[in-house]
Amino acid sequence: MGLGIHSDDHFMKEALKQAEIAVEEKEIPVGAVIVCNNKIIARAYNQTEKLNDSTAHAEMIALTAAFNYLGGKYLPDCSIYITLEPCIMCAGALYWSQIGKLIFGTSDLKRGYRTAKSTILHPKTKVIEGILAQDCKQILDKFFNTIRNN
Repeated sequence: MGLGIHSDDHFMKEALKQAEIAVEEKEIPVGAVIVCNNKIIARAYNQTEKLNDSTAHAEMIALTAAFNYLGGKYLPDCSIYITLEPCIMCAGALYWSQIGKLIFGTSDLKRGYRTAKSTILHPKTKVIEGILAQDCKQILDKFFNTIRNN
């Protein structure tokens, strides 16, 4: 996509805004937005500390919001933009949602879904990686460096 309001860069910047909210709340800075027909229908950030819930990842919260918005449990016409490669749990949820497209910023070499030996995503889900990867990595690196130095 180009640089317009409906570009991958634009929507990833919106996911980064969610990651910034996570930083303010001392959560691991991962943000997600779900887009349908070029409109953001769900926004979320990690809330595992706030909710005392290890499953409260940005993707999970965004999926629930999108299901509620659309009134259904499948998202084949939607795209999810996530600042970090989803973990195996979130990839499983994306599978069940039948999300049309997964776009993520930076890879997670330790806990990302691609560490699994088999394909976890729905076979029809298209994947795009590396959108604003440096920006997505930078917010995570800064967060963890701050924790290490305190």
